[in-house]
Amino acid sequence: MTSASADGAALRDALALNDAAPAIDLHADTPLLFPFGYDIASRHDPPLGRPWPFGHVDLPRMREGGLWGQFFGVVTFPYLQRDLPGAARRRIEALKRRADGSAGALRLCLTGGDVRAARAASARAALLGIEGAHSLGGRLDHLETFARLGVRYLGFLHFTRNEAGYPAKGYGRDDSKGLTRFGAALVEEANRLGVIVDLTHLNRRGFMEAAARTRAPAIVSHTGVTGVNPHWRNIDDEQIRAVARTGGVAGVIFSQGFLGGGSLEAVVRHLDHLRQVGGEDLPALGSDFDGAVLPPRGLEDVSRLPALTAALKRAGWRDEALLKLLGRNALRVLDAVPPPAAAGAGGAVPTSPPRAS
Repeated sequence: MTSASADGAALRDALALNDAAPAIDLHADTPLLFPFGYDIASRHDPPLGRPWPFGHVDLPRMREGGLWGQFFGVVTFPYLQRDLPGAARRRIEALKRRADGSAGALRLCLTGGDVRAARAASARAALLGIEGAHSLGGRLDHLETFARLGVRYLGFLHFTRNEAGYPAKGYGRDDSKGLTRFGAALVEEANRLGVIVDLTHLNRRGFMEAAARTRAPAIVSHTGVTGVNPHWRNIDDEQIRAVARTGGVAGVIFSQGFLGGGSLEAVVRHLDHLRQVGGEDLPALGSDFDGAVLPPRGLEDVSRLPALTAALKRAGWRDEALLKLLGRNALRVLDAVPPPAAAGAGGAVPTSPPRAS
């Protein structure tokens, strides 16, 4: 067998694993591109085949890469947008319109069961996660509204201080402070509502406080690890163990800067470290595709996911551990944190607006 045919066989085997898992990615910012006319139903190849900071995810390339579930970030911009809850609602509605117009190719999903049903129908699952509690406008009751709109996780921080706490880096950073009183109450409310707590972007003290306070599995939707690359954006071994103790997962980001390397082997090193420190129930995919990240060579967009799976197999990952990493760990968390019953079954997501702030 030639090297080329061996590589082709390895990629086919990897795609079969992605399909079987089914593969789920915990974070992509593709809705940020919708106002610029980005069509998620059409294929968008990277210019000259090189890593590019945007245009990583669309339905044709999700199919090609064997990605069955994608969490899409609901991102708003404090200081640029006045009505942040309203802006978040519009992001959700924009994604829902694209799902409604996809002729069943893309389904908005809420539960692990929804994702499995979409997979059985050959549809891709779209799930929602808010990035930054500033989108709540300082009101706990807005979280319930968003939960009933289909939001499955809440990232407490992004790049600015908000009512819940302080960022790992950005405007208002303060490493001496942890969760605010509002932030502590928000953990409790998220647990009550079945909204997964996402610790991404939280400063270390707030991260550890939230991980200790939650009564449900927490996630870090997109991160690197300091044990491979010391970087303000990455989490250390104590943080890894704290997430593992909640029964949660951590998704490794596909950003050259945070990975500390420009090849997909850098992703393998971060995933290896997560598994070694937190166990094989912890690692997940957390690309941050379409979030102004420069992905590694060989992992330029979502269609290249089989190359990562093949690289992990070469690194000695057993199929059982790979299936967990690719999607079954994420599905376990979705199963463990059921959403509000009123949000509907089978991915039926209502679109009533949040009450005004």
